[in-house]
Amino acid sequence: MTYRVAKVIVDVPSRETDRPFDYLIPDEMQGWIEIGSRVGVPFGRRTVQGFVLSLHQESGMDPRRMKPVQELLDLMPPLPRDLVKLAEWMSRKYACSMISALQAMIPAALKGKAERYISVSGFEGEDEVEPEAEGSRAKDLFAIPTMLTGEEEEIVAYVKASGQVTMDHLSGRYPDRAGEIKGLIQRGILTESQMIKDKVRKKTVKTVVAVVSGEEAEEALKSFSGQARRQKEVLQFLLEVGAPLTLQEVLSTLRVTAGTVSKLTEKGFAVIEDVEVFRDPYQGRRFKSSEPLERTPEQEVVFGKVTEVLDDRSYGVFLLHGVTGSGKTEVYLQTIERCISLGRQAIVLVPEISLTPQMVERFKGRFGGKVAVMHSRLSTGERYDEWRKIREGRVQVAIGARSAVFAPFADLGLIVMDEEHETSYKQEETPKYHARDVAVMRARQHEAAVILGSATPSLESYHAARSRADDDFAPLLLEMKQRPSGSRLPGVHIVDMREELRDGNRSMFSRALHEGISSRLEKGEQTVLFLNRRGYSTFVMCRTCGYVAGCPECDISLTYHQKSNNLRCHYCGYAVPAPSVCPECGSEHIRYFGTGTQRVEGELAKLFPGIRVIRMDVDTTTEKGSHEKLLQAFREKKGDVLLGTQMVAKGLDFPDVTLVGVIAADTALNFPDFRSAEKTFQLLTQVAGRAGRHQLPGEVFIQTYMPEHYSIIHASGHDYGSFVREELNHRKTLHYPPYSRLILVTLSHEQLPLLLRMAENFAGDLRAKAQRLGWYGNLDRFAEEALDILGPVASPIPRIKNRYRFQCMVKYRGPLDAVQLVRETAAATLDNLRDASLQISIDVDPQMLM
Repeated sequence: MTYRVAKVIVDVPSRETDRPFDYLIPDEMQGWIEIGSRVGVPFGRRTVQGFVLSLHQESGMDPRRMKPVQELLDLMPPLPRDLVKLAEWMSRKYACSMISALQAMIPAALKGKAERYISVSGFEGEDEVEPEAEGSRAKDLFAIPTMLTGEEEEIVAYVKASGQVTMDHLSGRYPDRAGEIKGLIQRGILTESQMIKDKVRKKTVKTVVAVVSGEEAEEALKSFSGQARRQKEVLQFLLEVGAPLTLQEVLSTLRVTAGTVSKLTEKGFAVIEDVEVFRDPYQGRRFKSSEPLERTPEQEVVFGKVTEVLDDRSYGVFLLHGVTGSGKTEVYLQTIERCISLGRQAIVLVPEISLTPQMVERFKGRFGGKVAVMHSRLSTGERYDEWRKIREGRVQVAIGARSAVFAPFADLGLIVMDEEHETSYKQEETPKYHARDVAVMRARQHEAAVILGSATPSLESYHAARSRADDDFAPLLLEMKQRPSGSRLPGVHIVDMREELRDGNRSMFSRALHEGISSRLEKGEQTVLFLNRRGYSTFVMCRTCGYVAGCPECDISLTYHQKSNNLRCHYCGYAVPAPSVCPECGSEHIRYFGTGTQRVEGELAKLFPGIRVIRMDVDTTTEKGSHEKLLQAFREKKGDVLLGTQMVAKGLDFPDVTLVGVIAADTALNFPDFRSAEKTFQLLTQVAGRAGRHQLPGEVFIQTYMPEHYSIIHASGHDYGSFVREELNHRKTLHYPPYSRLILVTLSHEQLPLLLRMAENFAGDLRAKAQRLGWYGNLDRFAEEALDILGPVASPIPRIKNRYRFQCMVKYRGPLDAVQLVRETAAATLDNLRDASLQISIDVDPQMLM
């Protein structure tokens, strides 16, 4: 079928452009443009990138008014049809633009931008052409026109010799001649065009291969005289190898110059070609191969349930609640193996980059080259090539963080989501999707299985599995309560730091933890210390006047970093040198309060001379591959203590770790977040699970100033069930998830009075619309359909990057289209104000309330 019209969503971030536009498909592109294709299209005076959403034979517009597609950017559409449909669903569910949803699905290398190109025009102005030359225009199409100044002539000659140059390059070569360049374009002597250019191109290497053989090769070798001895050596080498070699291999092996090889090609004995190669982030790495382990009875039950869905090619979601060290990863590996044997593909999601190295080790060891890895620490080119391996069907497994859920597999059979409770699966920038919901929707599209694994499942997932009442998300609960090795869960001791203070211990280490570390050093065993704060101190204060060093652009205190001796804002990146005296009163009594990972590291060095500490936090893991290097060093016992933030709390498995210490268990409890108790319980349970995972018994010390808090008490007993029951009672009373759904709306502006007025207008309009629909109220009565609006109030951090912030919280229950209601109200608010500085952010099912 011939399609004449493509409906294209353009990459222009605006509410007015969040709809498809009709473009004519040129004859030469017939059959090449498909749904999901990336195209360059004219939009206003620009050429922009767009994605084809659908193809049609006719359009409601007059064809004479329609513009044609200018270029097709990929021979194979980067987005399969199922991902285009998924983007439409994401736009509705998360109140985001269609283009932002599509852009989230492709690698950064394909987020192309229009590049301006300059060439010599094929038409000269009338005043520059001699009358007798009228008939010779076609013969001398690119002759340099007459009537040019010397400077103009130089510019035109350079462009003509180059054929085509970018505007950036031309203006950089002639920085003082912008007027001349503009004049030449205006007079039609130079022509400006636009093309979409990707950020990264495919990588190629030059290869060399002999093109003579048999008698012809023998004659060629005889033809070399004494001076061409090196050429003869190269040809003999190429003939012996037979297969193409990279030019660099030939040059380095034979120690010849590129000129020697070029002369062979000039004589027709060899050819040099550019051959595409994939960038491999793990090139040269050897992964220890592994074989499937014998399944325990609990693992057998889980494996059977999942493979039943795989074998039937049906849809199914499973919540795998397994204690730490229960062998969830082995279940993942074996179900993926079954999936691959059925000719289908699998995605494995991990919550953070810190988990990726160990998971990569296990999956590469089991599946070798069938695995592609996708995460943010790879270079743009490496991520692009790993993505292309998936798109072109070269691999069967993709492992990575949140965005790997969009891996463009053609026949997806299984999605594994490890540590499903992690909040990092929720993207905090637009589109604010949750990878768990996207995974479930993709599984529906492909009739695939989803495994959500965790030792501490999120309350939403666990409640849905227990009630089985949510049609959109009702996983089947599977449990694994035993460790396959037979090792017991570690003993957990709660240490009341108030008692330590009363006994005169002002150290950050309790006596029990101090003794535990000392004992492990003597035995040659290892310790993991967890602290949910990076930096040296959490804030700097003057003890004379009470001044606290704060960020001038955000309403947040600055954190002191000892290594760089500066104060840094962890929200906008603002940094200043640490003061030696108070900027307000000049007092020298400036002190550092709170405890950060740097400070703990320093204290360990003082208390245990010679101790080897490996610190893992955002500051020590900025370089590529730093996670792997640090974890490998700890695995090789080059460190006695692994000290870190959340990245050491989960997923790590070291046989000699027998002690875990939590320096300050109360950190998350003090956040203004209804999930603070749940996050504390999860973190404590996860970090406790790092101890005693093999033959050696483990021990855990939790230091706290709130030992009576139920999340800490239940975590010390590894008692997930008791915690869930108590926490769900609190949630039900306050109408928080899973007993309601939330939408967080944040409004921001540089002017506080205007922002306050608009926030009140937004909340008032939203209440009025909800009342007209009969939705407003009745949350307290537990009506099946109810909606409430809290706010507007100042955000917990009321100013970031010099923008004031107010927020409204929408709570609702039942099948209400609350997202669309909020979206329409936000659009109306923006239209009424017509101030581009006002920003309204809509976060559906928020994980962070800051």
